[in-house]
Amino acid sequence: MQQFDFDRVIDRRGTHSFKYDGLKKIFGREDVLPMWVADMDFAVPPAVQEAIRRRAEHPIYGYTFRPEEYYKSIVNWIGRRHGWRVEREWIRYSPGIVPAINMAVQGFTEPGDGVILQSPVYHPFFYAINLNHRKLLNNQLIEKDGYYLVDFNDLAEKVKEAKLLLLSNPHNPVGRSWDEDELRNLGEICAENDVLIVSDEIHADLTLPGHRHVPLASLSEEIAAHTITCMAPSKTFNLAGLSTSSVIIPEEKTRERFEEVVESLHIGMGNLFGMEASMAAYDHGDAWLDALLEYVQGNVDYARTFLAEKMPEVTLFPTEATYLLWLDFRRTGMDAETLKHFMTEEAKVGGNDGAMYGPGGEGFVRLNVACPRTVVEEAFDRIYNAWIKHRS
Repeated sequence: MQQFDFDRVIDRRGTHSFKYDGLKKIFGREDVLPMWVADMDFAVPPAVQEAIRRRAEHPIYGYTFRPEEYYKSIVNWIGRRHGWRVEREWIRYSPGIVPAINMAVQGFTEPGDGVILQSPVYHPFFYAINLNHRKLLNNQLIEKDGYYLVDFNDLAEKVKEAKLLLLSNPHNPVGRSWDEDELRNLGEICAENDVLIVSDEIHADLTLPGHRHVPLASLSEEIAAHTITCMAPSKTFNLAGLSTSSVIIPEEKTRERFEEVVESLHIGMGNLFGMEASMAAYDHGDAWLDALLEYVQGNVDYARTFLAEKMPEVTLFPTEATYLLWLDFRRTGMDAETLKHFMTEEAKVGGNDGAMYGPGGEGFVRLNVACPRTVVEEAFDRIYNAWIKHRS
């Protein structure tokens, strides 16, 4: 396997990095180790750098369009990595998955309509429902023996008053890679009740070794007809700043309606460099991604071993996908405010407060370990040393 240097520490300060240059605004101090916002501290694949460099050498960056090669790269990637045969005409563009979710809420529901989410979940799901004045229906995940499950009995009731369900697959922040049976059950319940599913699969490519991502819409024609799938190279290849994602819609009338919303906002043109980066990543990024997944798994393993040996009061929930750890601090006895103060002011580690992900997130911290191993080591040393002082 080709070697990539994920151990290299790259200084991102001074690049208008939200993760680093936004520390003072977010945490009130600049000496916090940033492990919050979900991008990576790794250089993008060499093929992506070269594609952008090559295009940047042409001195005009005017209006452009996405060629057939762009769509072919997406179709081939999804087929190769996930075994799902996507048709070219199913694919639509969005400048990001959160915009796509909001466009779906606006296009397929009316103010007051019920929209389901499954907390604790990625916080923009809440914004998409509340800021668009829809009715939030929470099908909260069940926590059982340190593992998260879908509450299907509750879901069967919630769909009766819903038009739309927002699915995180794989789930952010709890790290579940939903299996085929779980997804089929969810999809069939929604299809039977004519509830449209927006499946956020932005972390699909980041399913860790030993697990397999299942695209919801790949399970049956009926489920596909009730599913809008959102995918992107942004998390996979660290391209979030290039605003390029795909919305895959097999059902024609649903696709046409979504396109109407995109056109009404006039946001379909896209990002020139995002297009070039996407093609290069999907066409030439397999080896880099395989190496990345091994490295991230190593970071996850390090964290799990460290906590088990030195800080058993904190539990790392199973991380089946994403590079985001879901850390359970409830046995430390710290309440929400104490935990926030502990992480920021005592440990000086900038994670995400679990409460921001809704009911069920209280007492947890989300920590991003898509960074060099030395940074992960420093983060857990900081947390451990602060904990020793805190409890003394």
